[in-house]
Amino acid sequence: MSDLIRMSAAELASHLVSGEVSSVEVTQAHLDRIAAVDGDVHAFLHVNEHALDVARSIDERRASGEELAPLAGVPLAIKDVLVTTDMPSTSGSKILEGYMSPYDATVVARARAAGLVPLGKTNMDEFAMGSSTEHSAYGPTRNPWDLDRIPGGSGGGSAAAVAAFEAPLALGSDTGGSIRQPAHVTGTVGVKPTYGAVSRYGAIALASSLDQVGPVTRTVADAGLLQDIIAGHDPNDSTSIPEAWPSMALAAAEGASGEVLKGLRIGVVKELPDAGFQAGVAASFREALAKLEAQGAEIVEISAPHFEYAVAAYYLILPAEASSNLAKFDSVRFGMRLDVPGGTVEDVMSATRDAGFGPEVKRRIILGTYALSAGYYDAYYGSAQKVRTLIQRDFAEAFAQVDVIATPSAPTTAFKIGEKIDDPLAMYLNDLTTIPANLAGVPGISVPSGLAAEDGLPVGIQFLAPAREDARLYRVGAALEALLLDEWGAPLLDRAPALNGEAL
Repeated sequence: MSDLIRMSAAELASHLVSGEVSSVEVTQAHLDRIAAVDGDVHAFLHVNEHALDVARSIDERRASGEELAPLAGVPLAIKDVLVTTDMPSTSGSKILEGYMSPYDATVVARARAAGLVPLGKTNMDEFAMGSSTEHSAYGPTRNPWDLDRIPGGSGGGSAAAVAAFEAPLALGSDTGGSIRQPAHVTGTVGVKPTYGAVSRYGAIALASSLDQVGPVTRTVADAGLLQDIIAGHDPNDSTSIPEAWPSMALAAAEGASGEVLKGLRIGVVKELPDAGFQAGVAASFREALAKLEAQGAEIVEISAPHFEYAVAAYYLILPAEASSNLAKFDSVRFGMRLDVPGGTVEDVMSATRDAGFGPEVKRRIILGTYALSAGYYDAYYGSAQKVRTLIQRDFAEAFAQVDVIATPSAPTTAFKIGEKIDDPLAMYLNDLTTIPANLAGVPGISVPSGLAAEDGLPVGIQFLAPAREDARLYRVGAALEALLLDEWGAPLLDRAPALNGEAL
């Protein structure tokens, strides 16, 4: 069967069940694709040498008549922030180079139990600190649409792998937009579930009150299928929500009919600085809203007056939690250790952390340690938490008026590698529209909405819903996806020049 790499996960699963293709064939096709293009894209840090053995085992179980999970035999890429027993887990940092975990992250264990085939570990900004995947200790990942541009961050490796047809599915993590912003700039679908919907056990922590694991895919339906596998209560995660979750795949199927749009109230935040968005991003956003309105949705202007303070609050809360979480990488408990002849334990710790951490990680540790220091805690960290509460109240008041909130997923299309690397503030502002969801714990989805007129690069629209209403996002996202697919006649990624040309 030709073009296995371009099929959705749902399509692959159907062909696997029917026996038209084997998991070994599907896995080999993706391994061949990785071998062919990843030298240019650099989406993967490690390719799983056991992938074909896992696929062969799935084929044997299916041949024996065993009833398997819906996606059994479909390949999966895993962001390197998630620990795995059979592949190194580095979180994009030299300080964890070669680290082998004694256990799997819960989401990885659930993926294995469902018969997914781990292809490898994907590149990321070091300890998930970044918006471009340029802060990886192992070199940047490149955007398959244009190899001179960033694929977003921190999960640029997972998004690029899916966009470059190296994997049909990937796992990412989202602390302030690290799934949704890469989806925006690569033309893929990215979902940040409700905080607590998906276990964080085995996800190397950046900011524990903000981190959330979620799916990266090419279709909303595939994202729903993957979230159905990884979501659910985990007693190993004290923040895990104990209640059962409805099927996100079913919600996506309901949304694809378009009926969910009739009477749907979509909120647009009047305080978002329209002047701060690239013209093509703003235009694509307005066009998507017009299409939804034409199908019966109602566009409602809402007020969220504290959203403008979200970035400032986030970049106090996140560094503070990161400073605490990364203290364990001290040459004694975890991570590399440098020899300092005649040095004290403190000397070894200092030398190891200086050599093992990159500049962005050091910057945020310093910021966080300062914000938590005596005399400054209330002024900085405490004040940021008060702003967080105000943002949560903004969401509560907004959702009393509307069903979902819509924003552009990020302010610009993919910028060039190196363009913002020396301007941390400009980099941080890439998360302008995604950060509020993490501060409030609500779910968000980024769905491709078109190409920006000025540069031909992909743009995404973000939908946000109340906590635990993830299914609502899948319905709305799938409805828009179906509308746009009818208009385009083919998936957006089919129009990516670098994917279809000589470069890859």
